Amino acid sequence: MYLVFVLYALFASVFTISKTGLEYVQPFFFVGSRMAVAGVILLSYQFCFHRSQFVLRKENWKQFLGLALFNIYLTNVLEFWGLQYLTSFKTCFIYSLSPFLSAFLSFLIFSETLSLKKWTGLLIGIAGILPVLLTQTTAEERAGQIFLFSWAELAVMGAALCSVLGWIFLKQLVQKEGYSPVLANGVSMLAGGIFSLGHSYVVENWNPVPVSESLPFIECALLLILISNLICYNLYGYLLKHYSATFISLAGLSTPLFTALLGWVFLGEQVTWPFALSMVLLSCGLILFHQEEAAVPAEA
Repeated sequence: MYLVFVLYALFASVFTISKTGLEYVQPFFFVGSRMAVAGVILLSYQFCFHRSQFVLRKENWKQFLGLALFNIYLTNVLEFWGLQYLTSFKTCFIYSLSPFLSAFLSFLIFSETLSLKKWTGLLIGIAGILPVLLTQTTAEERAGQIFLFSWAELAVMGAALCSVLGWIFLKQLVQKEGYSPVLANGVSMLAGGIFSLGHSYVVENWNPVPVSESLPFIECALLLILISNLICYNLYGYLLKHYSATFISLAGLSTPLFTALLGWVFLGEQVTWPFALSMVLLSCGLILFHQEEAAVPAEA
């Protein structure tokens, strides 16, 4: 069981490493360079060891484009832009809304029904994020705001939403079209990375590249590729074979706690009482939501 919490501690470290890296590189270049390299690594692996599956069909170009745009480009560009102004644990906490966003999108797009217990859990989970959102730092105020929310908070919310949309495209490509997850992710990472680098070239200062210190940037980028793109991806797949998806999802509640601990130790970020209150409400909402899923027997 300890491997489950190792997984989420590693996921938490991604936010800490990303926040550190942003001190030495501008966000869009950070996203683009990391994703392009990770995409090349995955595609090289697929080509060398599973060449027979290295096939892209023309009729699926829209799904691949959607996966690259939503799961890689928009998700990461919005996240890293917002992370410049937010604490690492607040960014991670907003991402914890993903299960609720996924259920709500399934309700809107696929007309999936939600029980009363799920709706209750959904509303509690969404309400749980309000204490954190209503507490803003000086850095967030520099990003500007609209109504009660800073633009940085809205950017990360948009990133969480785009991530959920991206998983829909990935699910279609892997389950319906029969593509290898490594191939689908490799193509989307390379394409999304190229989109991000193009965006960087237009809006960031390339002189010669938007990096202030090369060595710390390279160290952070390599750590992110190793931890997020390689270790976590494979470890998550391994754990799903040994534990239920419900348990894995609930264990994910530890990610903001790990992120808060790492942010406090390595970044000097201060954890306030609204974060604790939001964690309690979010946990209650997610547990209630998943209780209903656990009660539904799996199809034969």
